[in-house]
Amino acid sequence: MINNEDHFKLLRKLNENPNSSQRKLAVDLGFSLGKLNYCLNELRKKGFVKVKNFKKSKKKLSYLYMLTPSGFTMKKNLTLDFMQKKIREYDELKKEIKNIKRDFDE
Repeated sequence: MINNEDHFKLLRKLNENPNSSQRKLAVDLGFSLGKLNYCLNELRKKGFVKVKNFKKSKKKLSYLYMLTPSGFTMKKNLTLDFMQKKIREYDELKKEIKNIKRDFDE
C-alpha cells in the first residue's frame, strides 16, 4: 500500500526534475521500479501528473512527467502535512530529552 509520504516524495522529485527516468527516480527515492510505476500510475489516474512520451527521442522510453494544477495543490497539501508531522515528532523528542535530563539529574 502506498502512503501519502511516498506520493509527497515522488511529486517533489517530479517537480525538481520532470524528465527523470523511472529507473533514476526509483533509485533516488529508494523505491522498487514496480512501486514507482504503481505510484506514477495512481497519480496519473487521479489527475495529479501528466505523462508525455518524446516521440522523436532516440530513447523510446523517454517520458516527461508534469504536475497538473491539482498535482501542485496536492503537493502543497502533502508538504504541509509532512511538515506538521515532523514538527510533532520534534516536539515529542524535545519532551523525551527533557524527561531524560530530569531523570538523570534526580
